[in-house]
Amino acid sequence: MLPAFMKIVLLDSYTANPGDVSWAPLEAIAACDFHDRTPLDQTISRCAGAEIVITNKSPLTRKIIDNLPDLKYIGVTATGYNIVDIAAAKERGITVTNVPGYSSPAVAQLVFALLLELTNHVGHHAKTVKEGRWVACPDFSYWDHPIIELSGRTLGIIGYGDIGSAVARIGLAFGMKVLASKRDWKTPPPAGIIPASIDEVFAESDAISLHCPLTEVTQHLVGERTLGLMKSSAFLINTGRGPLVDEAALAAALSSGRIAGAGLDVLSVEPPKAENPLLSAPNCLITPHIGWASREARARLIQATADNLSAYLAGAPINTVG
Repeated sequence: MLPAFMKIVLLDSYTANPGDVSWAPLEAIAACDFHDRTPLDQTISRCAGAEIVITNKSPLTRKIIDNLPDLKYIGVTATGYNIVDIAAAKERGITVTNVPGYSSPAVAQLVFALLLELTNHVGHHAKTVKEGRWVACPDFSYWDHPIIELSGRTLGIIGYGDIGSAVARIGLAFGMKVLASKRDWKTPPPAGIIPASIDEVFAESDAISLHCPLTEVTQHLVGERTLGLMKSSAFLINTGRGPLVDEAALAAALSSGRIAGAGLDVLSVEPPKAENPLLSAPNCLITPHIGWASREARARLIQATADNLSAYLAGAPINTVG
């Protein structure tokens, strides 16, 4: 068990909990040393003597790990864990855990929030009403962009895991045909889900949603070649990982009208650099990585983080990586 005098060090607690949910599940295990954010050059000093470190996006590099001789456990408050040098942790016998699945409902909801904004332009039209345009309109109705029905159109999903399957269920509820690309269909797909290759998804879909992990193979999965396969009327949605998309290629495709639009909750560098070409690309909706951020999802995240730590302390770790 963790000695009573030890603390849990949280390097970047603010994004997971800016004050609207409770840290009680972790505080019930041990005293917590909270830091809203931790500059890289302060990580070693803040973690000095710590056996337990919790991080979301604060990197734990090999250099940092090598300078924390007491470190035994790293808990990542996210599904992705690329901010931890897994090889260095493994060499030291440090247990690393993540939290899969906590945000699936929230991310799936955002996928359709982005897609519906691209097809119905609710935000735009609401803004024009506030500006007085409907009051001054000679007709009872107006619209600036085509209003597109999802029913009968094809939704393509790349990566049919927890989130991809949640997106598929919503797509079916909208009356969409659903194509799904998965690395290995170990069991038959659920009713209504049509297995397809990645190229088939790009070529046949009216909307494509990315939910595959970021690997050497999937980096820049969306690039000149795959964008060239898409219908000119198709939309791309990315709530997965920013580097799945070649941002210059996507910006060019949007600027030329090669595809109809994109909805992105993630970018290759976050926060983005001002020169990112997608920030000025036409028909491109960008949200600041909020898919995981519902209050309910963050409460699940904190509880799961505590459950991971409790299981480790009991000698039966769960959700380990590496």
